[in-house]
Amino acid sequence: MLRKAVLAAIRSRQGQWVSGEALSQELGVSRTSVWKIIKSLQGEGYVIETSPKKGYLLSEIPDILSAAEVKSGLQTELFGREHFYYFADIDSTNNYAKKLAAQDYPEGTLVIAETQSAGRGRRGRTWDSKPGQGIYMSLILRPSLPLNELSRITLFIAVAIADTLRNHLGLKPGIKWPNDLLIEGRKISGILTEAVTDMDGIEFIITGIGLNVNQLKEDFPEDFRHTATSVRAEMGHNVSRIPLLQDLLLQLEKRYQQLLSGGFADILDNVRELSTVIGKDIKMDSINGVSQARAIDIDNNGFLMVRDAMGNIHHLMSGEVFLHNPPDEG
Repeated sequence: MLRKAVLAAIRSRQGQWVSGEALSQELGVSRTSVWKIIKSLQGEGYVIETSPKKGYLLSEIPDILSAAEVKSGLQTELFGREHFYYFADIDSTNNYAKKLAAQDYPEGTLVIAETQSAGRGRRGRTWDSKPGQGIYMSLILRPSLPLNELSRITLFIAVAIADTLRNHLGLKPGIKWPNDLLIEGRKISGILTEAVTDMDGIEFIITGIGLNVNQLKEDFPEDFRHTATSVRAEMGHNVSRIPLLQDLLLQLEKRYQQLLSGGFADILDNVRELSTVIGKDIKMDSINGVSQARAIDIDNNGFLMVRDAMGNIHHLMSGEVFLHNPPDEG
């Protein structure tokens, strides 16, 4: 692909002038073709200086999550390696990943976008996806797990995101069962896991992740400004999304391999350690309506264990959980 070749050529000489003639000879194309690609790259945000005598100079690479930028520093063996689908704009990364999975695309296929017009959270909610401010991605997984262990998927993902936020950024996230990551009670990341199953078990899983990175408070919809946060809001400065995504994919792959190799006990210990609900009075919004209970543990399948007012123990496979007396959210 000519665009990829031109970009690779000027990247290898970043900060140095390279003539259009040299590029055209090196790539075996016309100078006009090179010029058209350069103009296209400038439109994508690459800062490329031009001179009739000197040619082109790449001085700044934009913080875009394209395969060209992410793969060069990616340390995974599988996730995002072979099949990496990048979009400036898409309706939903989960929707696109499901189409690919139905066409037998392999495990580790990544779909990522700068913005989504119909990004989704749990229960059909909209996930706000401002252009260039977050990480909005979906992965195809094909685990050999029994159906009763399906809930483990969301939990290993939550721990992997927490690993990234802690180790890469020094933040202190908590996990609100089953699929939210919070900092000081405010949501920084959400997980949407969608499984397709058959009589034999799990056919494939699409795991969607939304991570707020460089949003300011005023960038969030008004209804969420007191309940959402971002990496930038917590750290006080912009963060490059490229190395953040590279580390996130690596941590996801490590925790996934741990899960498949029988290491869920360690993952579960991490979930319990980071839980924002265990030991708290909660409200549960499930198919049976809203009820109150105390969260007491998370079992070996990833189900939330709660004790109701009568002292009975229930194991929740899914549902929405809220703290009964949440902290003041400002």
